[in-house]
Amino acid sequence: MLHSLDIRDILIIERLELDFGPGLNVLTGETGAGKSILLDCLGFVLGWRGRAELVRQGADQGEVTAVFELPSDHPARDVLAEAGIPVTDELILRRVNARDGRKTAWINDRRASGDVLRQVSASLVELHGQSDDGGLLNERGHRALLDAFAGHSELLEATRSAWKARAAAARKLEAARSSLAAVKEEEEFLRHAVKEFDSLDPKPGEEAELDGQRRLMQGAAKIREDVSRAFAALGPEGAEGMMRDADRWLQGAADRAEGRLDAPLEALERAFLELGEAAQGVETALDALDFDPHALEACEERLFAIRGLARKHGVLADELADFAEGLREKLAALDAGEEGIGALEADLAKAGATYDKAAVALSQARAEAAGQLDAAMAGELAPLKMDRAVFETRLSEGEPGPEGTDTVRFTVATNPGAPAGPLNKIASGGELSRFLLALKVVLARGTDTLTLIFDEIDRGVGGATADAVGRRLAKLAEGAQVLVVTHSPQVAARGATHFCVAKSVTDGMTTSEVRALATAERTDEIARMIAGAEVTDAAKAAALDLLKG
Repeated sequence: MLHSLDIRDILIIERLELDFGPGLNVLTGETGAGKSILLDCLGFVLGWRGRAELVRQGADQGEVTAVFELPSDHPARDVLAEAGIPVTDELILRRVNARDGRKTAWINDRRASGDVLRQVSASLVELHGQSDDGGLLNERGHRALLDAFAGHSELLEATRSAWKARAAAARKLEAARSSLAAVKEEEEFLRHAVKEFDSLDPKPGEEAELDGQRRLMQGAAKIREDVSRAFAALGPEGAEGMMRDADRWLQGAADRAEGRLDAPLEALERAFLELGEAAQGVETALDALDFDPHALEACEERLFAIRGLARKHGVLADELADFAEGLREKLAALDAGEEGIGALEADLAKAGATYDKAAVALSQARAEAAGQLDAAMAGELAPLKMDRAVFETRLSEGEPGPEGTDTVRFTVATNPGAPAGPLNKIASGGELSRFLLALKVVLARGTDTLTLIFDEIDRGVGGATADAVGRRLAKLAEGAQVLVVTHSPQVAARGATHFCVAKSVTDGMTTSEVRALATAERTDEIARMIAGAEVTDAAKAAALDLLKG
């Protein structure tokens, strides 16, 4: 609820402090007195778009402060918390307009951006007037208004959840199809490469092993001849034979050498052992060097095949086995891809069916609510002297979305047989005011947290119709704070709090003043509204009757 408004040096207002009450607050005054300026000031502190130049003549800056009371469940609390602004039961908005045009805003003494200010104000105040094109006249919001009237939040949530699940299933299927398409582009390569790897079957470390074998076999042909000669030189025809002869000769002379040959004979025995080991080692080497020439060819062929495959795929030879496994996995995914796509298509179809079911249930509920809304509007229009007008909520099929498949549009026909059309295209100014008021009364559910402002919504009506407008505004004010700018005495008489705007000129300077009226003053003001400049006794009597009614 708007508790107070403090205005300093804005347009023709020098200093003004207003305290608003609950229920219906009415604002009256002669044409040009400055009633619209109050709305400009309120719109300024709320961050609404308005006049560019607001600073009063001769002042350095203009300032507006608005104080709101916030119930514990007020939606503004969530906006403030998200913006990191302290939240209390009292909300203070302050905005300053400097002479150079700079505008600065504070929320609870914390600097705030224009976006945050507008987000907060959207949950605080709602403005309605004959030029209302951002609320009830905006067809894009009609579906939400119908849903709020119907109160089927559970159906809405079910449809939103089903749409979310359907969208997620569609994204998953699309991703799988894209992935499969990308793999299919390299299917021929994968099958050829996997076949090539399966045929060669390279092992980690095999390249180094084959390279060693190849170098050994290449060198073997060159050294085997020398090794063979060495083996022959060590054998019976060579060193071994000569050592045998030497041993035989020394043994024959040992008995006559008086022990001088014992040591040489022992050394020669040791030499026989060493010679035997050398001969055995050389023989083993000869066996190792004895290879099939075809083995070298086979070794080189496999070594070159492994190295060629590694160069082809840009990996190290020892990484070929892991690389091949990756290709096999891609191929397996490709082979299983169609089956996976089929499963995802089934999931999407199931999610789509769930969404369709939820959307149909929501559409049916909307159709039923539309009839109820039309009936409620008919009941409200009759007292407003528009019983021949027809209000109709039209539903048509639109693009599927998170809130169903319905397009909702409010249409009116002002006279029987006349074509129906949008509110702002069919109704005249006075008719539009009454349509908007009736619609707002019917859709009043959920407005208890808002301050509703009606800017001369009773323009163009009078007599019994104006009385009906006043009664509807009073009814609306039973569940919400309502502020009405009015020229109608019938409406003004319904106010719980009455403000009067007056303009005066002092020393050539025009200023606007607003004051709350006591009971007697209300009688005089309403009498002025009835009679004009000269207030008669009859006008005062009529004013008293209105106040009693």
